[in-house]
Amino acid sequence: MAAAPTPGYPSGMNRTLDVATAFLASGLRFGLGMMARGSSRRPEALLELYEFEACPFCRKVREGLTSFDLDAMIYPCPRGSRYRDVVRARGGKAQFPFLVDPSSGKETYESNDILRYLADTYGGTVPLGLRLGPVTAATSSLASMVRPTRGRTARPAKVPDQPLELWSFEESPYCRIVRETLCELTLPYRLHNVGKRSAARPAFLAMTGRMMVPYLRDPNTGAAMFESASIVAYLEKTYAL
Repeated sequence: MAAAPTPGYPSGMNRTLDVATAFLASGLRFGLGMMARGSSRRPEALLELYEFEACPFCRKVREGLTSFDLDAMIYPCPRGSRYRDVVRARGGKAQFPFLVDPSSGKETYESNDILRYLADTYGGTVPLGLRLGPVTAATSSLASMVRPTRGRTARPAKVPDQPLELWSFEESPYCRIVRETLCELTLPYRLHNVGKRSAARPAFLAMTGRMMVPYLRDPNTGAAMFESASIVAYLEKTYAL
């Protein structure tokens, strides 16, 4: 007998299977996107990243952002997303990831080029696991294959007046579940990276009283919450059509 779906989850999805495959995807990346190694400089303006969760090359950049301890404004670009047209207009092609740095005016495709740019501009070193060429690409692609339908295609959703905010780090399987839902609903959000050893952790702990992620804050409704299942249920109820 098939397990009953979890209330609040997208139709046909099961919470237990969702968490299990999210853990497997994290395991295939051997801890990349867990630890903040820091950067020596911070952007004057928030970085902007156009990406989608199912893309293995986008995963590399998100892992790099956690490592560099950098926040970014995320514009989800799964198939059917309105933001794909924005990328095509700005860069000339709908290719992902696509990084925009308003501080320097730099606009960059290609995950390796983005990682080198972030390292050169803001300090730090690209983690070895992101510099292994075909090995990096293969393990990132395997992680995507574990969850082949998640974060790949846009679903109808309301457009929020203001971007949401998510405290997360890339390796966390529970954060992945929330990011995939944000991606599928094409909800723009500010990604606050709080990987282990992140300089942002003390402020986050002072704000919430708990060092636990994911944590979502929605300025449109005043809602704020922990727990991936609760966040997914909230997003589905509030924004999914």
